[in-house]
Amino acid sequence: MDVTLAIDAMGGDHGPTVTIPAAVEYLKLNPDDTIVLVGIPDAIETELRALGVQTSVHLRIHPATEVVGMDEQPQSALRGKKDSSMRVSINLVKSGEALACVSAGNTGALMATARYVLKTIPGIDRPAIASYLPTKKGQVCMLDLGANTDCSAEHLLQFALMGSTLVTALEHIPNPTIGLLNIGSEDIKGNEVVKQAAELLRASDLNFYGNTEGNDIFKGTTDVVVCDGFVGNVALKTTEGLAQMLGDFLREEFSRNAMTKLAALVAMPVLKAFKRRVDPRRYNGASFLGLKGIVVKSHGSADVFSFRCAIEKAAEEAREGMLHHISEHIEKWHHERKNTEQGVA
Repeated sequence: MDVTLAIDAMGGDHGPTVTIPAAVEYLKLNPDDTIVLVGIPDAIETELRALGVQTSVHLRIHPATEVVGMDEQPQSALRGKKDSSMRVSINLVKSGEALACVSAGNTGALMATARYVLKTIPGIDRPAIASYLPTKKGQVCMLDLGANTDCSAEHLLQFALMGSTLVTALEHIPNPTIGLLNIGSEDIKGNEVVKQAAELLRASDLNFYGNTEGNDIFKGTTDVVVCDGFVGNVALKTTEGLAQMLGDFLREEFSRNAMTKLAALVAMPVLKAFKRRVDPRRYNGASFLGLKGIVVKSHGSADVFSFRCAIEKAAEEAREGMLHHISEHIEKWHHERKNTEQGVA
């Protein structure tokens, strides 16, 4: 299936100098797909010329006159910049001209704009940010990673439904296990919201493993880990910081003297393999689940390789019909839940 993707070319810390080379690289690997570069035409054309690339049927420019700043307030961007590259990209998804959009821009503004323009899937109260993290067994889908700092038990149940559907659609795991992030594995642990969420999950038809702790994330204990956005974002940033620290420590130790530099040369194949397994750039691209459209958020400081990974994630979600799968699963779940409640009544 060929897909058309809208790229917010102006978003992120580096803007067109990263987003456009990444889009061009993606097209080289996927020549039948179509990329729509959204932003200020002069800036986009300048970068394309520097790359020696011309527009074509599969690489188009869609003009936008405004850019959302990385530190701009979400409401200011939503109300005051209706022709921003971010909003125009999302509009293309709403109109059906693109199947997904990718942006490295301001997370709050992107979520606020996407929610306003696309609206949420019936049965979903709040969208959630989901992404993958590396584990000993492969990878784990974790949500919410920052969209909702205060959640009810019902919200956590909805996140679990969406995360389960995402993993089934993209990884073809028919009945993924769900872990509820908590401070202990025992049922008595956690605050009231988490305890209530555990009860809802046990009563659902999801494959609920039970409570999981922070160290379970990287053990790969479950296929999906569910938490509120406050906890999820702290966990994500802690993970990124730890990976950076370990990399710095390795570089320092291997460059300490002539002997350690020689050891580094001998160990280079192992070091490269290690770097690939924990490289956060490979996992770049967080999905905004629960919207009536596919929106993928790249890290703001992403480099070309990292941003290309985010584009690939958006394309995969579009190709696998992720939006349809989530809508269908949510509708089915609500129908079954309503029947059960009526039966009890």
